[in-house]
Amino acid sequence: MSKNVTHEQLLSIRRTLQDASQTFVFTNGCFDILHRGHVEYLRQARALGDCLAVGLNDDKSVHALKGPGRPIVAQEDRAALLAALQCVSHVCIFPEKSVESLVNDLLPDVLVKGGDYAQKDIVGREIVEAHGGRVCALPLWQGLSSSDLIDRIRGLPDE
Repeated sequence: MSKNVTHEQLLSIRRTLQDASQTFVFTNGCFDILHRGHVEYLRQARALGDCLAVGLNDDKSVHALKGPGRPIVAQEDRAALLAALQCVSHVCIFPEKSVESLVNDLLPDVLVKGGDYAQKDIVGREIVEAHGGRVCALPLWQGLSSSDLIDRIRGLPDE
């Protein structure tokens, strides 16, 4: 099976892992220009369980979240890059601006976001914790973000 899966396939994978008492870790994001900060973050997330699934914002939702000119990299290419990482078990593209419904459907054992999110602001935190899961905010690699890289490429001065 390909690492790139549909919503329904990911739900089936989740149930199989749950039946096998394996830990299902979930994170999400745009991953517009994949960089070392993303890779380190995903490695750390994978270390929290047996399977790491990544919810990937589709092109339309990235545009809504990030603004004009985004995404830089098309969703199929972003999904292929994430799937090529050994630490990533599955990638599921989702069309909503918010990942809340996908988190509600999956009820991961561990929900992970980057340290730029306060624990209380992580979408899906309440439902995951209510079902016995845990929520982690992992540290960021300072100075690494897709937005900063795009600004540097475009020649915009550092802020």
